[in-house]
Amino acid sequence: MTNRTPFGLKLSLLERRLHREKPGLLSQIKMVPDPRPGDKTYQEAGDTCLRAGVLVLLYPREDGFYLVLTRRTAQVAHHQAQISFPGGQMDEHENAVETALREAAEELSIKPDEVRVLGELTPLYIPPSNYCIYPVVAAAARRPEFDPSPHEVAEVIEVPLDHLLDPRNVTREMWPLRGIDVTVPFYLFQGHKIWGATAMVLAELLDLLKGIPVI
Repeated sequence: MTNRTPFGLKLSLLERRLHREKPGLLSQIKMVPDPRPGDKTYQEAGDTCLRAGVLVLLYPREDGFYLVLTRRTAQVAHHQAQISFPGGQMDEHENAVETALREAAEELSIKPDEVRVLGELTPLYIPPSNYCIYPVVAAAARRPEFDPSPHEVAEVIEVPLDHLLDPRNVTREMWPLRGIDVTVPFYLFQGHKIWGATAMVLAELLDLLKGIPVI
C-alpha cells in the first residue's frame, strides 16, 4: 500500500503523528459521560483489567474516507447491542495489533494482509466492564469485502470521516445509566448514537486527523 489513497489523504503524516506524543486523555475526555463512571486511567488499572485490542480501519470509497464500526449482537459477552470497533479480548501472549487483526478477521472477514497498521492510539480504561482498550489504527487501499459473523455482528456501520469531523454531528442527551441521570455525548450518524469508549477513541483519532491535507 502506498502512503496516498485515491483521495490523497497523507497516511504517512497520520502514521508519524501516531508514533509521537498523542493527546490521549485531553481528547478522550471530550466524549466522556458526566458524571464519569470512574476516573482511573489504564495505567492505574494495570494488571487488574482485562485487555482488549480493537481495529480502527480507514479506507476509501467513491465519496471519501470511511471507517467501519459494528453494532454488537445480544449474544456477545460484553457491551451487548452497543456500537464498537471490531475487536475483543487479548489471548495470552498476544499484543494489541495481533488481537485487533485476529478479531477483525473473525468478526468481519477483514484479511490482515489487506491492511497496513499505522500505529496505536492511547489506551483507555472502561470501569463498568473492567476492560483496558488498546486501539490499533490501520488503513486499507480499498473497501474490504465485509462478511459479518452472525453471532457477533448485528450490523455493519460505515461512517464517513467527514461526517465525524463535523462538530455539528456531536450532540448530548441525558440518559438514565447505572441508576442516575448522566449527560452522554455522542456522534450521531443515521440514527446511530456512537458513545462511550468508541466515541472516546474516535475523539483522539479525529484530533490527530485535523490539519492533514486531502488533495
